[in-house]
Amino acid sequence: MSTTPSTELGVRESFARDASGLVFIPESVARPASQDEVVELLRRAVADRVPVTAAGGQTSTTGASISEQGMILSLRALDRVLGIDEERRTVRVESGVLLGPLKRQLAAEGWLLAPDPTSEEDVTIGGAVACNASGARTLRYGAMRAHVAALRVLLANGEVHELRRPGLEKNTAGYAFAQDPVDWFVGSEGTLGVVLEAELALLPLPPRVLGIGIPFASEEAALGFVVAARDAASVHPRCLEYFDERALAIARRAQGDDRWAAGAGALVYVEETSGADEEPPLEDWLALAEAHGAIADDLLVFDGESQLRDARRIRHAVPAYMNEQGATFRPAGGRKLSTDWAVPHRKLALAIAEARRLADAAGIEQAVTYGHAGNGHPHQNFLARDADEKARIEAVIEDTLRWVLRHGGTVSAEHGIGKLKRKWLPLQATRMQLGAMRALKRELDPLGLLAQGNVL
Repeated sequence: MSTTPSTELGVRESFARDASGLVFIPESVARPASQDEVVELLRRAVADRVPVTAAGGQTSTTGASISEQGMILSLRALDRVLGIDEERRTVRVESGVLLGPLKRQLAAEGWLLAPDPTSEEDVTIGGAVACNASGARTLRYGAMRAHVAALRVLLANGEVHELRRPGLEKNTAGYAFAQDPVDWFVGSEGTLGVVLEAELALLPLPPRVLGIGIPFASEEAALGFVVAARDAASVHPRCLEYFDERALAIARRAQGDDRWAAGAGALVYVEETSGADEEPPLEDWLALAEAHGAIADDLLVFDGESQLRDARRIRHAVPAYMNEQGATFRPAGGRKLSTDWAVPHRKLALAIAEARRLADAAGIEQAVTYGHAGNGHPHQNFLARDADEKARIEAVIEDTLRWVLRHGGTVSAEHGIGKLKRKWLPLQATRMQLGAMRALKRELDPLGLLAQGNVL
């Protein structure tokens, strides 16, 4: 570790990839060992007009943590857990701490850190804050933003700011967006400052969690069940995850049983919590599932931490498999293309049907579709075998996004904009909104050196 950035090709190549499928070799890589070294490196880079892109675990799906311009500032070595405040129910950590190991450490002490992005074993806290990470359990707990109590942030001018949420029930002091600067940096994708530390809110660990994999004969039945599960008073899901027929085939392989739910056209995975002396409402879930045409004989129950880890592994096998497949097409100019749109959850079935219609009309192979149906937020994973097919898929995605926006949706629900989705942000954000974002960017980073190419 050093305050002298490395220009060795091997080092630069090792920081040239994230989960987006893009490859950008930076001009240099800095690997500071302390916050003081981060401050020194950024001050020197700004003085020399060198662009700086902060990076953690580099799990971004949008190219946010890689760049061909200037220096990659790796924060992986800032990995100290600074303390748990049991009275305030918070944990303070440096930005390079990995989310998965931190969650297990906290669970051993009876605490739940709720955000659960798919990449939690590799994502750093700083990266999770920077992209406002979320995951399956966002249905109940919300995204990372809801759990950030305070931040220590380094600005482009070299100043370090300690920011804490005001915690007020009433406040009329100025414009609403300026009352809580913590929110400026959560989801800013490194464009406004460098997160050095985060203080995160904790919840008591649920005494018991039950997972249920519920197969359905058709996509329509499964998505109808999702809406019913959100409306039902008898169940309280903390996640409602969807697998279409193609995603279910991948999950079967990960489960190790090709015969499981052989006649199913879709699957919904749910989780329910209960108290130490309570039984989870399994019978209520069964009744609701059967009322919506579930294949009840093939239902899978995951009870206990070990089995829940298996369920998580099966779910995560879908994007992992698609990433592997996409990588094989990179030499020909192809790759995996993934959507991140969302609509109000009652419109999800219509949105998926329209997305499929658009793909069929363009002669594109249907995507593997899975994800956070409870939030109206699926992921479509397309495979482009070459550059021509990639362009045709991107055209279908844009047409889908235009439909999504007409029906109250968003172009990006959890992965952020980064570099890959920058062209689609103006479809959603008005000129007024983009102007306000640029004004804040100019105020905090007047030379435009931080995370060039991300968002704006």
